Amino acid sequence: MRTPGFKPLGLAMLLAAGPALAEESDIYRPGITNTSWEDKAIEASVYDDPYAISLFSAPHGEDAERVWSQTKSVAWYGVGVAGFLALLPSDFTNWDGSDDRLLKKWWDNVREGPVWDRDVWYINYIGHPYFGGVYYQVARKSGYRQWDAFMYSFLMSTFYWEYGIEAFAEVPSLQDLVVTPVLGWVYGEWAFHQEREIIEQGGTVWGSETLGSTALFFLDPVDSIGRGVNRLVGRDLIKAGTGYLGVQEVPLGNGQYDTQVQLNLRYAIGAGEAGPGVSRLSRDSGVSHAEDPVDYGIVGISVGGGYLALDKSWQATDEWTPVISLGLYFTRQFSARLSYARSELQDKRTGETLTYENYSVDGQYYFNGQSDLRPYLTAGIGEALRDQDNDRKTFLFNGGAGLHYRLSPNWAVQLDWRHFYSGHFHSHDDLISGQLVYRFGRGERLL
Repeated sequence: MRTPGFKPLGLAMLLAAGPALAEESDIYRPGITNTSWEDKAIEASVYDDPYAISLFSAPHGEDAERVWSQTKSVAWYGVGVAGFLALLPSDFTNWDGSDDRLLKKWWDNVREGPVWDRDVWYINYIGHPYFGGVYYQVARKSGYRQWDAFMYSFLMSTFYWEYGIEAFAEVPSLQDLVVTPVLGWVYGEWAFHQEREIIEQGGTVWGSETLGSTALFFLDPVDSIGRGVNRLVGRDLIKAGTGYLGVQEVPLGNGQYDTQVQLNLRYAIGAGEAGPGVSRLSRDSGVSHAEDPVDYGIVGISVGGGYLALDKSWQATDEWTPVISLGLYFTRQFSARLSYARSELQDKRTGETLTYENYSVDGQYYFNGQSDLRPYLTAGIGEALRDQDNDRKTFLFNGGAGLHYRLSPNWAVQLDWRHFYSGHFHSHDDLISGQLVYRFGRGERLL
């Protein structure tokens, strides 16, 4: 979610630039390793528990020290930014200048959330996934597997940002909690592999070095410049690099300030082997590596439509409604999704049009998991909202059943019925829907 009045995009860019902040810390200043999990000799037994989290133990040579250093730097820097914003005029930041009131506002926002926010689509569904990918690559380029990198992105986007810095300004956003790490996984892994593939192809795209250099720059400008210098001098002069985007208020002399966004770069120069991200040469690790059964193919998005039959207490017409969901399909037996439906209904009393919204977090259990046709049960919690008014929302429990049919590893169709119950209004609503499911990457695999 955004906070109007204090240039949120610039602040987000500053706070999301995890790799750079480690360079500003006096605690630890490592070189950027930019290693890959796939370059390690990993045996199949490592994946006996495919969803085990190694983020805090690093048993397979991951660079935990680098990740932890950057995490501490991000956290301390965020505290400084929050303190700075608290000192600015409240009409500029929409933050209360009182320390007591500021903490109370944070607590009130945390208790009230999460809510469905109303930010513009490109902030929620492009900006947030991008920064989720930034967090993701902090761990991924430190030698962690995809699942651990996703967990790092989830922890940072949830507890550092939504329930940390941003909660001082506004209520945490439900879709940001899900979209940022989940679609950040998809984007972050795509950017990670695109960079490696272009480098392995000699830095060209469609046979063009210009297109290759341009693509590499936007995927990772810091490593791109480092590679360029190394190729220019004919040896790996630059060993590693890091960078960050900064925001600075510059006085103009007339009592006003100009907000400047700065790109800061820092490189390590010396003897030894250069990191694979900046080396002018492409190197093959030459190790035997068992395939990881968990990758971003577990991320799925579904779109479709359904028929909404509301309780008579709504005093509204039943209508067809579009539905969409985003989730993680952990195995062939279990998935978890964030689902959303919205429809324009007619008020039976006044004849006016009202907006109905329904959003929920659901879990699904699939029977007959090894077959293409899988009956399933679904249950979850959520809210229904009238006319985008948070004072006119109600908490809902839901449960139901459906059929999931696998067309291919990437595509499936599903038909389900869900019943929604509100304890506050004692209402009973039903939604019957059909959806087309798309799984990213290689889609459904062995689990």
